[in-house]
Amino acid sequence: MVKPGSGVVRSAALLSVTVAGALLLGGCAGTPKMDVKASCEFLNNDTFKPDGNQQQQSKQIAAHYHEIADKLAPEIGDPIKEMAAIMDKAAASSLGAATQEQQQQLTVHFNKIGEYCK
Repeated sequence: MVKPGSGVVRSAALLSVTVAGALLLGGCAGTPKMDVKASCEFLNNDTFKPDGNQQQQSKQIAAHYHEIADKLAPEIGDPIKEMAAIMDKAAASSLGAATQEQQQQLTVHFNKIGEYCK
Protein backbone atom coordinates (compact mmCIF):
# COMPACT_ATOMS: atom_id res chain seq x y z
CA MET A 1 0.00 0.00 0.00
CA VAL A 2 1.27 3.50 -0.85
CA LYS A 3 1.31 5.92 2.05
CA PRO A 4 -0.14 9.43 1.39
CA GLY A 5 3.14 11.24 2.25
CA SER A 6 5.33 9.03 0.09
CA GLY A 7 7.36 10.12 -2.90
CA VAL A 8 5.22 7.94 -5.18
CA VAL A 9 2.11 9.98 -4.42
CA ARG A 10 3.99 13.27 -4.86
CA SER A 11 5.47 12.04 -8.17
CA ALA A 12 2.03 11.01 -9.42
CA ALA A 13 0.59 14.37 -8.41
CA LEU A 14 3.45 16.21 -10.11
CA LEU A 15 2.94 14.15 -13.27
CA SER A 16 -0.80 14.97 -13.24
CA VAL A 17 -0.09 18.69 -12.86
CA THR A 18 2.52 18.56 -15.62
CA VAL A 19 0.18 16.78 -18.04
CA ALA A 20 -2.69 19.15 -17.22
CA GLY A 21 -0.39 22.14 -17.74
CA ALA A 22 0.81 20.82 -21.08
CA LEU A 23 -2.77 20.33 -22.24
CA LEU A 24 -3.73 23.84 -21.16
CA LEU A 25 -0.71 25.45 -22.80
CA GLY A 26 -0.76 23.38 -25.96
CA GLY A 27 -4.47 22.85 -26.30
CA CYS A 28 -5.91 19.42 -26.84
CA ALA A 29 -6.12 19.70 -30.61
CA GLY A 30 -2.95 21.74 -31.11
CA THR A 31 -2.58 25.17 -32.64
CA PRO A 32 -4.68 25.66 -35.78
CA LYS A 33 -2.46 26.41 -38.74
CA MET A 34 -3.14 28.41 -41.85
CA ASP A 35 -2.94 26.67 -45.18
CA VAL A 36 -0.14 27.57 -47.62
CA LYS A 37 -2.19 30.18 -49.48
CA ALA A 38 -3.27 31.94 -46.27
CA SER A 39 0.29 31.74 -44.93
CA CYS A 40 1.65 33.44 -48.04
CA GLU A 41 -1.04 36.12 -47.87
CA PHE A 42 -0.20 36.69 -44.22
CA LEU A 43 3.51 37.10 -45.01
CA ASN A 44 2.80 39.42 -47.93
CA ASN A 45 0.70 41.65 -45.66
CA ASP A 46 2.94 41.44 -42.59
CA THR A 47 3.91 44.99 -41.64
CA PHE A 48 6.32 44.12 -38.81
CA LYS A 49 9.21 46.58 -38.62
CA PRO A 50 11.89 46.28 -35.93
CA ASP A 51 13.39 49.37 -34.34
CA GLY A 52 16.33 50.26 -32.14
CA ASN A 53 19.96 49.29 -32.61
CA GLN A 54 21.13 46.24 -34.56
CA GLN A 55 21.01 43.89 -31.58
CA GLN A 56 17.52 45.05 -30.58
CA GLN A 57 16.32 44.62 -34.15
CA SER A 58 17.75 41.10 -34.35
CA LYS A 59 16.00 40.18 -31.09
CA GLN A 60 12.72 41.64 -32.33
CA ILE A 61 12.99 39.82 -35.66
CA ALA A 62 13.72 36.51 -33.90
CA ALA A 63 10.77 37.04 -31.55
CA HIS A 64 8.47 37.88 -34.47
CA TYR A 65 9.57 34.77 -36.36
CA HIS A 66 8.98 32.62 -33.25
CA GLU A 67 5.55 34.19 -32.79
CA ILE A 68 4.27 33.57 -36.31
CA ALA A 69 5.96 30.28 -37.24
CA ASP A 70 3.47 27.98 -35.48
CA LYS A 71 0.51 29.78 -37.01
CA LEU A 72 1.64 29.15 -40.58
CA ALA A 73 1.50 26.06 -42.77
CA PRO A 74 4.46 23.76 -41.98
CA GLU A 75 5.92 24.37 -45.46
CA ILE A 76 6.22 28.04 -44.52
CA GLY A 77 6.49 27.85 -40.73
CA ASP A 78 9.35 25.35 -40.59
CA PRO A 79 11.80 27.57 -42.53
CA ILE A 80 10.70 30.51 -40.39
CA LYS A 81 11.51 28.49 -37.25
CA GLU A 82 15.00 27.93 -38.67
CA MET A 83 15.29 31.64 -39.43
CA ALA A 84 14.23 32.45 -35.85
CA ALA A 85 17.01 30.23 -34.49
CA ILE A 86 19.54 31.97 -36.74
CA MET A 87 18.34 35.39 -35.59
CA ASP A 88 18.51 34.26 -31.95
CA LYS A 89 22.21 33.48 -32.53
CA ALA A 90 22.76 36.76 -34.34
CA ALA A 91 21.11 38.74 -31.53
CA ALA A 92 23.29 36.96 -28.97
CA SER A 93 26.51 37.90 -30.78
CA SER A 94 28.61 40.88 -29.75
CA LEU A 95 27.54 42.87 -32.82
CA GLY A 96 23.95 41.68 -32.75
CA ALA A 97 23.99 41.14 -36.51
CA ALA A 98 23.89 38.07 -38.72
CA THR A 99 27.25 36.95 -40.03
CA GLN A 100 27.77 36.39 -43.74
CA GLU A 101 27.26 32.64 -43.21
CA GLN A 102 24.05 33.28 -41.27
CA GLN A 103 22.84 35.62 -44.02
CA GLN A 104 23.43 32.82 -46.53
CA GLN A 105 21.46 30.42 -44.32
CA LEU A 106 18.63 32.96 -44.09
CA THR A 107 18.62 33.25 -47.88
CA VAL A 108 18.27 29.47 -48.21
CA HIS A 109 15.22 29.55 -45.94
CA PHE A 110 13.74 32.59 -47.73
CA ASN A 111 14.10 30.65 -50.98
CA LYS A 112 12.29 27.64 -49.48
CA ILE A 113 9.41 29.92 -48.58
CA GLY A 114 9.59 31.44 -52.08
CA GLU A 115 8.98 28.02 -53.60
CA TYR A 116 5.48 28.15 -52.08
CA CYS A 117 4.79 31.89 -52.08
CA LYS A 118 5.20 33.14 -55.63
